[in-house]
Amino acid sequence: MFRTRRPRRWRYALVLAPVVALVAACGSASTDAGGSELVLKVVDPGNAGPMAVGKRDGTFDKALAPLHARVEWVTTTPGFSSMLKLFNTRELDVSDAAFSPVVGALSKDVAVRIVSVSDPAGKDQSGILAAAGSGIASVADLAGKRVAVNPAGKGEYILLRALAQAGVPADKVTRVPLQQKDAATAFATGKVDAWASFLVPYQEAKANGGREIATEASIGSKDNSVFVFRTEVADKHPDVAAKFLQTVQQLVTQQRANPADFQNVFDKTGPRALSGDRLADAIRLGSQATVPHLPTDSDAADLASIVTLFRDNGVIGRDITAADIFYDLKSKLSSEQLTGLQPGS
Repeated sequence: MFRTRRPRRWRYALVLAPVVALVAACGSASTDAGGSELVLKVVDPGNAGPMAVGKRDGTFDKALAPLHARVEWVTTTPGFSSMLKLFNTRELDVSDAAFSPVVGALSKDVAVRIVSVSDPAGKDQSGILAAAGSGIASVADLAGKRVAVNPAGKGEYILLRALAQAGVPADKVTRVPLQQKDAATAFATGKVDAWASFLVPYQEAKANGGREIATEASIGSKDNSVFVFRTEVADKHPDVAAKFLQTVQQLVTQQRANPADFQNVFDKTGPRALSGDRLADAIRLGSQATVPHLPTDSDAADLASIVTLFRDNGVIGRDITAADIFYDLKSKLSSEQLTGLQPGS
């Protein structure tokens, strides 16, 4: 088994990444007549999924209240790697993410840790799109082209894995480092030939004429879904981290049973609402959602493959191990505190 290793103290000065945050208001716990209260700053979930339902119904606040904690929802830009500044300024404590951008964050000494892992449903929702008129019909055609990627994140991972699978040397392709919002503009205006993207931006670009040449499914992606906590928060309040994770597990279980209830959670119409084929596809994926679990040895092996790919292609300059990145909640809590928390298998 992997062992959790505490980061050097100087790393705490750099703190944070896109994760659900247990921070006290204004950087310290707010105080009222009842004493201190933890304000866990979590990425706003938008209009769909278990986190959105939990926000709407107050599920997290109800679960955390006995621990004198509550959630504050933080609006962010798409993509975990674009949120690192918010972690560093303690404006974020908790977020969903994937292995790849967390590896990128740790390579920059951002003090965050993964508390849970799940196998993502819908690996056809992320991949590489070629721009109209680019002449790109396959991954092999990317040689000599410019491809937008969010650096040290999922986009760069997707591209590098696809190139390795196709036998195309990574140095034959120009990686253009852009976060999702800027990459969408560059792709739409022809400033890049292709784009390695994911989730909503990927689906929107695909619907607007982008040609799909690879998906996470087709390349055998190991970039599993995770929940991340700012390390300082997890260290001080592992009981809150465990209760938060347990609540997510319960919500995902409910989503699998009734996936339609987890779409268009706030808006039934308008730009955030899904309809037609896109709604049907989202409901299908919701029924396939996997419940997050505490990290396992198998997860550590998947993580190691991403670290190796990033290191060998100059994305990161040092090795990062499971001990660096996984937070071992089980070693921090009593058996009573762990009650109800579903472990990994």
